[in-house]
Amino acid sequence: MLDLKRLQNDFESVQKALEKKHIDRAVLEKLSTLSLKLKTERQELEILQAEQNSQSKAVGIAAKNGEDVSALKEKLTQNKVQIASAQDEVRAIEEALEMLALTIPNLPDFDVPEGKDENENVIIKTVGVKPSFDFTPKEHWDIDSEQNWIDFTRGVKLSKSRFSVLKGQGARLSRALINYMLDFNRDRGFEEVAVPYIVNRPTLIGTGQLPKFEDDLFKIEGEELFLIPTAEVPVTNLYYDEIIPAEALPLCYTAATACFRKEAGSAGRDTRGMIRQHQFDKVELVAITHPDESEAMFERMVSCASDLLTSLGLAHRHVLLCGGDLGFGAAKTIDLEVWFPGQDRYREISSISNTRDFQARRAKIRFKDGKKNSLVHTLNGSSLAVGRTLIAIMENYQTKDGIVEIPDALKAYM
Repeated sequence: MLDLKRLQNDFESVQKALEKKHIDRAVLEKLSTLSLKLKTERQELEILQAEQNSQSKAVGIAAKNGEDVSALKEKLTQNKVQIASAQDEVRAIEEALEMLALTIPNLPDFDVPEGKDENENVIIKTVGVKPSFDFTPKEHWDIDSEQNWIDFTRGVKLSKSRFSVLKGQGARLSRALINYMLDFNRDRGFEEVAVPYIVNRPTLIGTGQLPKFEDDLFKIEGEELFLIPTAEVPVTNLYYDEIIPAEALPLCYTAATACFRKEAGSAGRDTRGMIRQHQFDKVELVAITHPDESEAMFERMVSCASDLLTSLGLAHRHVLLCGGDLGFGAAKTIDLEVWFPGQDRYREISSISNTRDFQARRAKIRFKDGKKNSLVHTLNGSSLAVGRTLIAIMENYQTKDGIVEIPDALKAYM
């Protein structure tokens, strides 16, 4: 959540920063006005409450002295009505302020480039060498016509479009990738956790999916429960409304979960294959850290995901997202895009974000900072999207006779 004190004290710089995310100034002005109004109403309520306390004492003293207190009691009664009205007004403003504040995205870091959309993202570096072929490489769905690893038809029959079934060696490769990724991340200092796939509303508010993106989530009918869109949600919220000892930081976790998203890309985009699915497996990295260490942790997580791709022999590049493509909760994001020779293009396979204290403020995750409690910084990143990694292997390791070779790193897992 946006720091409302910062908004009040430095409105212009906050507004300027959020221009990168194309947030209308009028929305921020409304938020600022509500915040100031709440401050004023609270002060007036405190004055009424102080007056009530003072008058109550006066009634007690007067009654003790045998004086007529009827007028004082009448004034107390009137004051109680004013206090009740003031409390109602404060609650109404608090609710309106919270609902509006929850829809405002995180401030982008100063080094996030200006830009309207993904076409203006900045390529930082390229890692690895693209494979060369003495034949025209196929896309993964054409390779699968020979391998029979992915059953798109039965996935649709069981559910609807953008669902698929993995079979035989494809299912085994998917499982091998999950195990390999978890082991790789654990060796890098990320503790493995297994978390629920169904979470409540406060959990999703904590990491920023609600209330803004409720239409993109699969909701459990009759319950305030939702299928998770990413493991980031339950793992980050392990420490919801907790105070963590400073010496316990950083907390680094990795988790493998299924992910569920109604939104699967723009209409008509990537309708073939496994690039965009409503259900997919992903291995996630999550870190909860001291604010002074969050930038170093961000670099560590980018390196972990990048080195994982390198260990699989997959050429990829690091891309710094511009303001217009930056996610709602992210202050800074680097995408890793892997090379797909069949498609002759790079595609996103991992997204690593630093949310600074944005999620921590929403989820009330703090650490003991001397005598006071301060907000932690939270970070998350894909390591990696399993389905996309599988089809990247299919395209990069295909042979002329239609066989898909297995990267050396995975052979022990197969």
